[in-house]
Amino acid sequence: MKTITHWIDGKPVESTSGRHGAVYDPATGVQEKQVGFATVDEVDAAVASAKAAFETWGVSSLAKRTAILFKYRELLDAHRDEIAELITAEHGKVHSDALGEVSRGMEIVELACGISVQLKGELSTQVATRVDVASIRQPLGVVAGITPFNFPAMVPMWMFPLAIACGNTFVLKPSEKDPSASFRLAELAAEAGLPDGVLNVVQGDKVAVDRLLEHPDVEAVSFVGSTPIAKYIQLKAVEHGKRVQALGGAKNHMLVLPDADLDFAADQAINAAYGSAGERCMAVSVVVAVGDTGDELVAKIAERAKNLKIGPGNDPSSEMGPLITREHRDKVASYVTSAAEQGAEVVVDGSGYAVEGHEDGFFIGVTLLDKVPLTADAYRDEIFGPVLAVVRAESYDEAIELINGSRWGNGTAIFTRDGGAARRFQLEVKAGMVGVNVPIPVPVGYHSFGGWKDSLFGDLHVYGNDGIAFYTQGKVITTRWPDPADAGINLGFPSHS
Repeated sequence: MKTITHWIDGKPVESTSGRHGAVYDPATGVQEKQVGFATVDEVDAAVASAKAAFETWGVSSLAKRTAILFKYRELLDAHRDEIAELITAEHGKVHSDALGEVSRGMEIVELACGISVQLKGELSTQVATRVDVASIRQPLGVVAGITPFNFPAMVPMWMFPLAIACGNTFVLKPSEKDPSASFRLAELAAEAGLPDGVLNVVQGDKVAVDRLLEHPDVEAVSFVGSTPIAKYIQLKAVEHGKRVQALGGAKNHMLVLPDADLDFAADQAINAAYGSAGERCMAVSVVVAVGDTGDELVAKIAERAKNLKIGPGNDPSSEMGPLITREHRDKVASYVTSAAEQGAEVVVDGSGYAVEGHEDGFFIGVTLLDKVPLTADAYRDEIFGPVLAVVRAESYDEAIELINGSRWGNGTAIFTRDGGAARRFQLEVKAGMVGVNVPIPVPVGYHSFGGWKDSLFGDLHVYGNDGIAFYTQGKVITTRWPDPADAGINLGFPSHS
């Protein structure tokens, strides 16, 4: 059986821990690979390699960094199908969705290619007689990223391209459930000319995570995952003096006003709730139907949901693939049962779904719940599966109060033809990313991604300007080159005159 290894100091490194994680094909339920879990010593070796590489990479020219990143972007483009196939094989998402993931990750590589513009400093001349003040940004050193299973290529690319473009070196700890894509990203970076040690990948579990959080040579940690782990990452990293950005879970609401195009809204609800089998932190998991739109909208969503083609991700006819593990599939199914017990109406029940010829795969059908009580687990919890809950509100004011009452604030959307209502919503809603007739408002690479409330721990979002600020530290330089006529001693307090 193939064993997926670490990538340390520019080469594959076998794990010596004797501990492994199973890597499944979710469409068949069969273990196809295993991944070696890192020891503390192996994490230390990756950090040591990154620290040594920083000595030269951190002072390398922007021209050198961007030349490598441009080459890297070319290689990613040439290998995008291959990377997508790795994602489909280990995560289960359909190939078109995996390709889209690679493309969105490449947006951040493209942003990193323009880092010379982003890192321009500021200069104020003659702030006092013959005194100039300049502000510059410099890299931190060794930084780390801990990434989730649902986007095994895109989320790492949210982090390391920008970090290394800023002059840092990077240690990545990807999800142990689908680790091959990250390893391939590191191989291609080396092929592009990235020096040994600038990008390292350590496979593993909590042992590797905790060592990165504790290691004195790691200056900052980026994380994307569930809210409980994001809280843990923040507390542990801050305890050890590190800068941290930790993105947590979500319960994203889609508000549909009575004037909305309901066919369009139903189409977008299907796309946003069931794409990637709902395993997206930006998936729409709640539709808030305002006024008398509920019955018609639910009927339209149900009609579309029943016609979705569910199957293996490598089948071109499949629109939705399996979930990542058997345990997660069973947990998602349990929410359908509990929703019915807690007062919701199950309009479409996907909990017992099976794909012919793939009965052992981790498949589940799509579920649509209506009139879901706000006290139900299916409303309160992040399910991370293809379960869409519909709640009713009598007015816009009731709807906005409901959405803002959620403990999460990752993304939200409004569907309406009323520009005034849309403008009011985007100012009043308590969420970090807002869509107007856009159900999954993931920002383009030059804007930053991140939520509010229990969806973000730390001050800065990922990529965009926030990402550059996170991976750099500011320095202000005050300079005076005296004129020979200035000779003499003056013990008075300096003034700006």
